[in-house]
Amino acid sequence: MSPLGEVVLVAAIAGCTTGIGALPLLLTDRISHRVYDGSLGLAAGIMVGAAVFALVLPGLELGSPLEVVAGILAGGGFLLAVNAGFPHLHLLFRGERIEGTTGTFDPAGELPSAEGEPIGDGGDDLRRAALVGGTVTIHNVPEGLAVGIAFASGETALGLAIATAIAVQNVPDGFAMAVPAVRAGVTAPRTLLYTTVSGGVPEPIAAAVGFSLVAVVSGLFPVAAGFAAGAMIAVVFRELIPSSHGHGYADTATAAFVGGFAIMLVVDTVLAV
Repeated sequence: MSPLGEVVLVAAIAGCTTGIGALPLLLTDRISHRVYDGSLGLAAGIMVGAAVFALVLPGLELGSPLEVVAGILAGGGFLLAVNAGFPHLHLLFRGERIEGTTGTFDPAGELPSAEGEPIGDGGDDLRRAALVGGTVTIHNVPEGLAVGIAFASGETALGLAIATAIAVQNVPDGFAMAVPAVRAGVTAPRTLLYTTVSGGVPEPIAAAVGFSLVAVVSGLFPVAAGFAAGAMIAVVFRELIPSSHGHGYADTATAAFVGGFAIMLVVDTVLAV
């Protein structure tokens, strides 16, 4: 298998672990808000740990602080710009939230168009699916880029460390996606399929792009690593942390965040990145 093929395969495996998070929903849909908020905090902690240990620090070792900082700012800015301009729908524990448009979501079930007009009684299923897919893409592209960028640097251990961290993080992330889907009436087996595909498709594509860019452009790794780290951190603070607070379980989410960060430290140490 070619190096690019290996990267795509590793990223696909890491991405598909989102489906593991949906497995508990095959047994029960009685999930407490505390567990849900904790899973978001855990995912956030692992993502921040991956960004720091597996991207920022290696970037500083192979490049200058200016290059890494420029990448971080560009990655964070890119994520926020896409989040603001790309219509997408967040499935929450209770209800939904549409972003990237000028409209607001009607809890009664009507989805707004980009101009804020309702597009059908109960919502258009195809448009709803596309909007949810947009959210998944926005969240998973930085992770896939990180895997591809790491492998392209020639540091196999670094690539495996990032892929491992993303695989671990995708489990609670998948759980957080699956719970509101089941509560919205999607069957558990279908939720398992959708959750698995949500990570198994965009992450390897993004990994191939990241790998190709760094492999072609020599010396791009520090900036590219910073870009991926900045985008991942922006996802955490823009989406995961706000979604895990405000329900009375902020302490649970915070403790899970610290635990997730510690998990990534262990992963980094074991793989000796």
